[in-house]
Amino acid sequence: MESVQGRGFNAAVTRLWSLLAPIYDARRLQAWVYGPAHEEVLTVLRRAEPRRVADIGCGTGILAERIRSENYVGTVHGVDRSDGMLAKAKARSSATQWTVAPAEQLPFGDNTLDAIVSTSAFHFFDQPAALNEFRRVLVPGGIAAIATVSLPESHPIHRRTAGRRRPVHNPSPEKMRALFEKAGFTVEDQHRVSRPPVTKFISDVLTVGSKD
Repeated sequence: MESVQGRGFNAAVTRLWSLLAPIYDARRLQAWVYGPAHEEVLTVLRRAEPRRVADIGCGTGILAERIRSENYVGTVHGVDRSDGMLAKAKARSSATQWTVAPAEQLPFGDNTLDAIVSTSAFHFFDQPAALNEFRRVLVPGGIAAIATVSLPESHPIHRRTAGRRRPVHNPSPEKMRALFEKAGFTVEDQHRVSRPPVTKFISDVLTVGSKD
């Protein structure tokens, strides 16, 4: 169960992103910051050919709508906690199904989706709870493809906090793999997102796991 402190933090984040929604779609911001991870997730989905996909933490719906229009899947859901973000998403398209919900309590039945994706949002989630929920709603053999800021264990921030309890908001690739495996996924692929020089400072990793 989510703590009172956790609910307060999530509510604050939701309000913040509702305020930021109008600038989130800026062309250069999308192309430089979010676009590289979107392209890699789309490549994964083209190979897997899922029919029922959900983008968790979908923001204003850019990736979800691209999945629907470019991958020719059957049903695409965009899920986000922010009313402001989803207002922009709904204005973008009525063909994608938009839902306000947290990643830890998805509005889907057991074994109902073929793929779940999430980009630039995983650090906001209760990560173990979210991955358990992703596994619950995926069909056997379904995939979860998550791109998140992920620093290597050798990064100075890890050395400075050695011996202290560290938050898992931006887990290292090793920790990300461990989170997937603990939730019952088999990690099929994990690699750094390929980025142009202008955004090389963003150290994000794509992890793809399949439900056993």
